Amino acid sequence: MTVVAAAAPTAGPDRRGTRNRTLPAWPVAGILLLYPLWWALGLGVLIFGLMAAPMMFLLIRRRAAGRPVLLPPGFAWWVIFLVAVLVSIAALGADPAGTVVERAGARLPAVVYKFAMYASLTVLLVYAGNLAESELSRRRLVRLLAGMFVVTVLGGLLGMVAGTFEFTSPVEWLLPSGVRNKGFVRSLVHPYAAQIMDLVGGEKPRPAAPWGYTNTWGNNFCLLVGWLLVAAWASHRNGRRALAMGILAVSVVPAVASLNRGLWIGIGVMVVYVAIRYVLAGRLWVLGAVALAGGALAFALLATPLGGTVQARMDNGKSNGVRSFLIERALDGFAESPVIGYGGTRNTLGGRNSITVGESAGCERCGNFTVGGNGQLWQLLYAHGTVGTVGYLGFFGYGLWRFRRDRSPAGIAGGAALVGSFSAMLWYNSLVTPLAFMVLAYALLWRNWMEGDTP
Repeated sequence: MTVVAAAAPTAGPDRRGTRNRTLPAWPVAGILLLYPLWWALGLGVLIFGLMAAPMMFLLIRRRAAGRPVLLPPGFAWWVIFLVAVLVSIAALGADPAGTVVERAGARLPAVVYKFAMYASLTVLLVYAGNLAESELSRRRLVRLLAGMFVVTVLGGLLGMVAGTFEFTSPVEWLLPSGVRNKGFVRSLVHPYAAQIMDLVGGEKPRPAAPWGYTNTWGNNFCLLVGWLLVAAWASHRNGRRALAMGILAVSVVPAVASLNRGLWIGIGVMVVYVAIRYVLAGRLWVLGAVALAGGALAFALLATPLGGTVQARMDNGKSNGVRSFLIERALDGFAESPVIGYGGTRNTLGGRNSITVGESAGCERCGNFTVGGNGQLWQLLYAHGTVGTVGYLGFFGYGLWRFRRDRSPAGIAGGAALVGSFSAMLWYNSLVTPLAFMVLAYALLWRNWMEGDTP
């Protein structure tokens, strides 16, 4: 497919005019607007791969009609990353010291799935960036992302009040029993409200719906919260703004109940970033707004049981030892294969205290931990080496630098999402939905830059 680089912005409204009317909005809007339905059907993250096919077809048809397909600034970095993912498959048969021995063929399905998702989200990035205002306006895309934050909050509340809620999805019913009972497949097609874990004394539900895992729920919370504020900002109706503020206040409850320290740190990082951007733009009032919001949050934590939940989580860092163990293993593996990595993750022999400790029916989390499963940065280093890591970080880092002058609310929210993702990669993995929201933030920044104005 012939493509052209994105041209520099020029004056005038919607400079792409009517010549790009060949791309309908439904592939992108359908994913976001109907995501609760996809989750309930058992499609969940698989919808991104399914929708990539019609998006790719429509892009090819657009090019065949003589209309350009633009690529985002810095796309060469992303191509380097994708190439590194492919090349690293050559090391899939290697068994690093301290890991479970396994054939390359047994590891291949997970690797193929991940690459397919990376490719699908690449198509999403290009497609969303090529949509004209008349097809899917930036304002509407912001509202769709804000709606995803509302879905995240509702899923969090469901996880709190009905932590054991789960059901067999239609897609799950259609799969052979030998397939649907595999842990990896079940995580993709089986909807459930929460993960039940013992972190602060006694098993408690941690919100996960509709994102599958509590950590993914927390990651998406951070990536999406800014779009709720942008949508409220753009609205001229006081009722909508009040509703958005109410949703934001309610969201504190599942955010605290999730016991997700990464979420709390990520929100702090994003608030600092946004405050700095506004202060540099001369809008000092943001300091008062941050102080007011911080005071309200502190009061809520002191006046409600939420404060006790936060303190209990800070006093019980049960996962710290495992994380340190896995980071050490990831860095050791990176040192042994620094250029292309090992093509994918590996399972450790035993646990952090003994190689004889492993998973069992009575202790599912006792060992055989996944090296590279505790943060996107560690997975990049371990699975794809220096080349893949530089390509991935280079793409999003370039975007932050390239679009740094965008002072619109959407521009600052998009930048905050990317900054938050750099913080999150220390403890969260990005595939699939977090990376999808990252590329959509990138697409919004890119479209702002091409249009030369703000939505």
